[in-house]
Amino acid sequence: MFSALLKNLSILKKFLFVNLIFFLIIGSFTIIYLSNVQPNLIKKKSTNHIQIINNTISHLNRLSIKFNNDDIRKFLFSTRFLFQNLDRVIFYDNNFNLIGDTDTLDLDPRSFSQRSESIVLEGLDQNNKKKQDKIKKNEKGKKGSLKDMMIVYSKSREFGKPYTFVQESYNQFLLATTKNININGENIGFITITESANDVKNAIDERKTFIIRTAIIVAVVILIFSIILNRYFLKPIKNLVDYTKIIKEKSKKKTNINILKNRNDELGTLSTSLDDMTNNLQRRIQNAENFSTDLVHEIRNPLASLKSATEILNETKDQPERTKLLNILEHDIQRIERLITDYSQMLKDEVALSKEQMIIIDLKHVVKSVVDDFNSIYETKRGIKIELIYKNSTNEYKILGIENRIEQIIANLLDNSISFSKDKKKIFVQLEKNSNMNVVLRVIDEGQGFKEKDTNKIFKRFYSNRPEKFGEHSGLGLNIVKNLVDLHGASIKASNNLNQKGANVEIIFPKS
Repeated sequence: MFSALLKNLSILKKFLFVNLIFFLIIGSFTIIYLSNVQPNLIKKKSTNHIQIINNTISHLNRLSIKFNNDDIRKFLFSTRFLFQNLDRVIFYDNNFNLIGDTDTLDLDPRSFSQRSESIVLEGLDQNNKKKQDKIKKNEKGKKGSLKDMMIVYSKSREFGKPYTFVQESYNQFLLATTKNININGENIGFITITESANDVKNAIDERKTFIIRTAIIVAVVILIFSIILNRYFLKPIKNLVDYTKIIKEKSKKKTNINILKNRNDELGTLSTSLDDMTNNLQRRIQNAENFSTDLVHEIRNPLASLKSATEILNETKDQPERTKLLNILEHDIQRIERLITDYSQMLKDEVALSKEQMIIIDLKHVVKSVVDDFNSIYETKRGIKIELIYKNSTNEYKILGIENRIEQIIANLLDNSISFSKDKKKIFVQLEKNSNMNVVLRVIDEGQGFKEKDTNKIFKRFYSNRPEKFGEHSGLGLNIVKNLVDLHGASIKASNNLNQKGANVEIIFPKS
């Protein structure tokens, strides 16, 4: 149930809820601790009280003190050293009448001197009566007074054992311990010891104050941390979640992903990566949709031609005409086959590009390898010679790229140049570094050049200005080159040679 409750909460609410649980647990242990502090501190003092009470009862028994006002008063004088650390010692008879109280001794400083006892007792006797009357008057009008506690004690199960209780007022914390006086098996009265225990109260108050102060500080810290967490972390994450929902639902709502991308922390990096991934995915989806549409359109033309040629072929008996129609059929079949093959290869390339990583490569070795392969095929087949020219004295032309994709770029450019070149012509592949130290690759042929004023059109899919033997090509080669060049962060442009004989395709790679 607890996990189910957390599951439906936001991150901030989960954080606050967990902190509240821990806060309550710690608070419970704190209350238990405080509830045990006071009894432990009181127990230490009551242990001393019990020891004094037992010693006092022992002295009363040993000295055979009679339990009346005079004898108890004399006993208090003679044994006052026993009560030096106490505030008050009171004796009651069985009817809870006050028969002795150390508070009466404090009325006359001479009570602690070594002067004549008769004078002291006489003065004490007069003051004692006044003091006792005052105490009795106070005890009668005070709820929960010492006398009331004594009566409760006499009727409780604790009778016969020392019993400690507390009297707490606004400015005083009084600790009292009482016990019945049993001599020779007879209960003759009660003795009560009281002591100001403000140190106990102060210790407890200090702990309570410290805990309350700590709790307030912890609560403030949690509140501040929650505000910071929500503003700088949870809110941006929520915005990212909203962004993904908008993309998923194909909504036209605006997002503040650009604000998150400006952050210089991990969330900014995450936002940038997420936005780039989304844009790349959308671009690939759009390209796939456009390409599928174009592919259907391109296949319709050779299919229509195939259909017409087939219908005419069935009705034609002339052999030259039949041979011409069969050539058309072969050409269109090659065209469709090439379209499907290149389209399949493009889809494979899209998948592979998402898995491959760029590394530092030397373009010089890659270009030489591709040129050698093409020379071994076309120099013998058509007498076309491909020459590799290095226009700088540098030994290295390093770029950041994917080697097999660079090979694909060069191969497609050479394949395009060969398609437009006559037999026994030359094709030049140049490598150089420009003034900005960028690596420049050029493929120059001696073909018919470009008829278009806007040469950017040649990089579009299925562009219509094609050689006669177009069945050998799909019209996708230069479009694939453009996509791969963009992938490497490079630029590509096409132009005619100055003498209008042949074409010049130039690629500028960024510095590695």
